[in-house]
Amino acid sequence: MSFAYPAVLLALAIPILLIVFQWRTHARALPLPFDHQKTNHSKWLSRTLNFVNSLPALLLTTFIILVAGPRQFERPKSERELTNIMFCLDVSGSMTASFGEQDRYEVAMDSLNEFLTYRKGDAFSLLVFGDDNLRWVPLTTDVSAFRNAPPFLHPSKLPNWFSGGTSIGKALKQAENYLLESEVGDRMIVLLSDGQSFDLSNGNDVKIAQSLAENNITVYAVHIGGGDAPAEVSVISSITGGQTFAAGDPTALDSIFKKIDGMAQASLVRLTPDPVDHFRPWTIAGLSILGTFLLTLFGLRYSPW
Repeated sequence: MSFAYPAVLLALAIPILLIVFQWRTHARALPLPFDHQKTNHSKWLSRTLNFVNSLPALLLTTFIILVAGPRQFERPKSERELTNIMFCLDVSGSMTASFGEQDRYEVAMDSLNEFLTYRKGDAFSLLVFGDDNLRWVPLTTDVSAFRNAPPFLHPSKLPNWFSGGTSIGKALKQAENYLLESEVGDRMIVLLSDGQSFDLSNGNDVKIAQSLAENNITVYAVHIGGGDAPAEVSVISSITGGQTFAAGDPTALDSIFKKIDGMAQASLVRLTPDPVDHFRPWTIAGLSILGTFLLTLFGLRYSPW
């Protein structure tokens, strides 16, 4: 326990001296004639009277402690640490291929938005890429921009120079730069693509993965469509501590997002407890002392006149 104004506690010397004086001199609040006669004194009665006459000093003690501002530290709490999640979505021409009742792009967008409904408390960003890349949504906890994005980013509406190819390596490097702008929280990239990438060959996949790992960025890759994900993408996921998934149908894509959510659990940070006022026990003690003293006035030293 601590005090907001510890210097006030020096005043405790006053009630201490009053109590010592009471017990050493056996002072009485109301002297009676028989107090000065030679009679046999009962020790228990004398001690009871000393205790009762010490109650005002004890009441003063609780008052001084309350003025000093007693405090205690609240119970330590844990806070969910923010995770910065960058979605890298492939918008190349091949993403317009049929995928169930929709095309690959539409299913990917729907699954991404569904993921946002149960992944709470994180910051999200969206980067779309083809030959080039564009950050459509910066890191934010407001996901409304994701809801409105699908009609504007469909590959059929993008220029050919942007969506003509698939440059995964360039997109990952750009996503890394954006994530490094965040100073707090974990960092994660969710890569959604359906194709091969020429800029991951000749060892570039390992170089990119090592850079991401050094910056504590985990990559989860989702290959949309038939077959397995490119080996280079699997290498990047493995080195960064993530995993690669293959989504052969829309249902599998939804399941993959739930697996990613379960694997990338948000960590809890222990918060430093803050001091809070601790008046309750001292107030109860003071009221109890006051009530006891008032009761003793009704007869313990009763004077008939």
